[in-house]
Amino acid sequence: MEKFIMTIDWNKNPLIPAIAQDAQTNDVLMLAYMNKEAYELTLSTGYAHYFSRSKQRIWKKGESSGHTQEVKDVLLDCDADTVILKIKQNGVACHTGRKSCFFTSVLQEKVILDKEVDTDAIYGVIDTLYHTILERKNASAEQKSWTKKLLDDKDLMLSKIREEADEVCVAIDEESDEQVIYETADLLYHTLVGLGYREISPDRVKQELARRFGMSGIEEKKNRKK
Repeated sequence: MEKFIMTIDWNKNPLIPAIAQDAQTNDVLMLAYMNKEAYELTLSTGYAHYFSRSKQRIWKKGESSGHTQEVKDVLLDCDADTVILKIKQNGVACHTGRKSCFFTSVLQEKVILDKEVDTDAIYGVIDTLYHTILERKNASAEQKSWTKKLLDDKDLMLSKIREEADEVCVAIDEESDEQVIYETADLLYHTLVGLGYREISPDRVKQELARRFGMSGIEEKKNRKK
């Protein structure tokens, strides 16, 4: 096994594309990336692991949803810098709840695969909303939405985040619990748009909060990078 791992020049290609293909139907389900650790975990466990560029960490496919990928074979291309995983997909491959991540036809100008799974129940509202924001970001100019308008106008987006933050403060100080919840939801949405603008996954914020567990606020501030 070590012989095959070393055929990839990880110094030259620290991240390689990994295509997940249904072992029975040959349908292409998704494309992700692997570093050396993810590749080795995939080979040793028999389940697909990837390196998430947005989350900046190793992730096992299906770690949240249970929609894992059982690896039946691994095919390395002629340049040893791309792999195809022949897999058995448990559940669906796409975080949108569709069987495949390739569901938008450019020539037909429409979505060609329906959702099969309720993603809110699996991933939670925050992650689902963030990915919806990314979809709006990549939408054509003709597709109008408030999210798209914010993403296309950075000054407007930043002013709205400041405005919503101030409204949360006012609500906490002076208004009802329901208004605090309403204003906080507005702030969270606009902050997620900001994260989408920078393409920073909310998972990285969760990682930072997890890092701070067990650390006092004073200590955390002292340890911040200048």
